[in-house]
Amino acid sequence: MTTALYRVRQGLRALFAFAFPVDYTQAQRFLSPALMAQFQAMRRSEQLHSLRVLRAVGDLSPGLAVAALLHDVGKSRYPMSLWQRTLPVLVKRFFPEMFMRLSAGDPATRWQRGFVVYAHHPLWSADIIAEGGGPAEAVWLAAHHADDPAQWRQHPLYDSLCRLQAADDTE
Repeated sequence: MTTALYRVRQGLRALFAFAFPVDYTQAQRFLSPALMAQFQAMRRSEQLHSLRVLRAVGDLSPGLAVAALLHDVGKSRYPMSLWQRTLPVLVKRFFPEMFMRLSAGDPATRWQRGFVVYAHHPLWSADIIAEGGGPAEAVWLAAHHADDPAQWRQHPLYDSLCRLQAADDTE
């Protein structure tokens, strides 16, 4: 699927997330009460996305399951509107230098927030998982889920990272 088509589908899912139930029992199978509270703090559309990623990953280790469910939890630190979630994706694709400049800003600044969150949410997600007592595997996978996987080819979690990224990119 092309990136543009994927983003349109993702945007439509976010707009209509209110119409779909969230299967909290599936998330509770893998998350401690502290991490479940973090999952529930995410936007409904992100909860649904995370559950789709969980299903798409397939056979799961506990760490991969937690990473699938909470890889985007860092985004919950700063609420964003639809344009704040969409604009950074487009700017990164077509104007990468501008994206780098804007993502180094302050997330408290409304017009820069989406750029900063897009760039930093993987590490924030890893911090939240670690603070909630999540497995080290989940912490590492969340921290690196937006990285170029080629740089981690020799890492023991390389295959899990590729599975998480493939599921995240299609769901």
